[in-house]
Amino acid sequence: MDFSVENLIKAASAAREGAYAPYSGFKVGAAILTTEGHCYTGCNIENASYGLSCCAERVALFKAVSNGERDFEAVAVTSGTDGYCAPCGACRQVLAEFNPAMKVYMVNKQGEYRLLTVAELLPVAFALKKYSQ
Repeated sequence: MDFSVENLIKAASAAREGAYAPYSGFKVGAAILTTEGHCYTGCNIENASYGLSCCAERVALFKAVSNGERDFEAVAVTSGTDGYCAPCGACRQVLAEFNPAMKVYMVNKQGEYRLLTVAELLPVAFALKKYSQ
């Protein structure tokens, strides 16, 4: 990876500053890295109708995809808490759509991280399959 893990974590931490979390107060930042070395960031955006909120990981991924990106190598996620910030189930499924082997750096407020792949976080992702009768 040309883009260092430290820089990916810094980008996620900086993105967290833009979070809109007036209901939970739980601000999350994410940075996703393409195989070509481009980095896209996102923050969580809450809504009074909670189901309409969007997580930082999906915001970063959707920004990248809307710019034509399809190949991803890694994502860093941070919430500025003592614990490691893991993606929710919905984010795991969306990330798995693009690369189950993607590295996921789950970061705590000290900048320490735990590394797993999307497949390790979601070992049996949903997939559409054509079934014959």
